[in-house]
Amino acid sequence: MASDCRLYLITPPAFDLGEFRTELGAALGGGDVAAVQYRPKDVDDHTIREAIGALQPVVRAAGAAFILNDRPDLAAETNCDGVHIGQEDAPYLAARRQLGPDATIGVTCHDSRHLAIEAAEAGADYVAFGAFFPTTTKQPKARTKPEILQWWSELMEVPCVAIGGITAENCAPLVRAGADFLAVSGAVWRHPDGPAAAVGEFDRAIAAAAKS
Repeated sequence: MASDCRLYLITPPAFDLGEFRTELGAALGGGDVAAVQYRPKDVDDHTIREAIGALQPVVRAAGAAFILNDRPDLAAETNCDGVHIGQEDAPYLAARRQLGPDATIGVTCHDSRHLAIEAAEAGADYVAFGAFFPTTTKQPKARTKPEILQWWSELMEVPCVAIGGITAENCAPLVRAGADFLAVSGAVWRHPDGPAAAVGEFDRAIAAAAKS
């Protein structure tokens, strides 16, 4: 299972749309990326729609899925590939009704095995655990350890996403524990050599961890 681990990019908290569109294209060209989650922060709906219109074609052209954070209503309206919902967002079943049976819906489960099982039994396409490491991108509500990924991967077929402070240098235990996806943000967008180099580093780190 470890060898199937892939990268799940999350957009930075704020960006210039024109510049970021170029950076996103570079990141997607740097290696294997399964999905990109657009995580809007403190912006109005018009800005969200504008960003989706600009970024979604770039993501799809690279063969990745475009996931919107928190907003199943706008995800449905703009034909996103799916939505990611937290525990304080729209309930899973409400999101599924809005998006239909074919959309990808992921659920934040923090460090809770109970929440993850509930989400999977309801029909979620993936569950997200974390934070695994300190992160400055978003204030985590919980910290957890790789053991939860191993427990999940041995018990369930629903994919799991590891999130929170993940870098190419510290990701190996998560890959070996069974993470299907590594959700990363700052380690890619703030990489000193640029996002393409960062994605390449993650690819190599995942491959090395899978063999160890």
